[in-house]
Amino acid sequence: MNPQPGSFPAAGHDHHACVRSALRGAERLCAEQGLRLTAIRRRVLELIWQSHRPSGAYEILEQLAGEGHRPSPPTVYRALEFLLAHGLVHRISSRNAFVGCSRPGQGHMAQIFICDRCSVAVELADGTLNRRIRRNADDLHFHIREQTVEIAGLCPACAGRANEG
Repeated sequence: MNPQPGSFPAAGHDHHACVRSALRGAERLCAEQGLRLTAIRRRVLELIWQSHRPSGAYEILEQLAGEGHRPSPPTVYRALEFLLAHGLVHRISSRNAFVGCSRPGQGHMAQIFICDRCSVAVELADGTLNRRIRRNADDLHFHIREQTVEIAGLCPACAGRANEG
C-alpha cells in the first residue's frame, strides 16, 4: 500500500515499496545524468525513505553504525549533499533533517507537511503556490536558490486520535 502522492501513509503501509520506488528513480536519474549512485549514497537514500519521517545526519550515522558500517560524519554529509543537489531528497530546515523527494528529477518547489505528533512527512508541489512564490520573488528582484515550504500540524491519523481523546 503505497500512499498516493500528496497523502499520508495508511495503516499497514508497505515502506519497502516506497524504498524500491525511490531507488529506481534515483538509479534512473543517475543513469540519465551520468552520476554515480555509490553504495553509501544508495544506503543513505534507503534509510531516509524507510519511514516517511525526517532523518538527521547523526540518526543516519547511528543506523549505519548499527549495521556494522563505520562511516565518518563527513561521509554521510557528502552523501546527503549529493542527494540534495540532485533532487533526491529535501532538507527540512526546522528539524535539520531530510526527507525523500517523491518527484526526483522534476525541478519543483516542495511543500512538506509534517505531523507534530508522529513526525510523518508528506510532500506536495502545488503549482499555484509555486507560481505565486516565483512571482513574488520576481517582484522583489530576488533569485531563489532553493525553496521548501514546511507546514506543521497533525496528520489525519493523529488528528483522529486527538479528537477521540
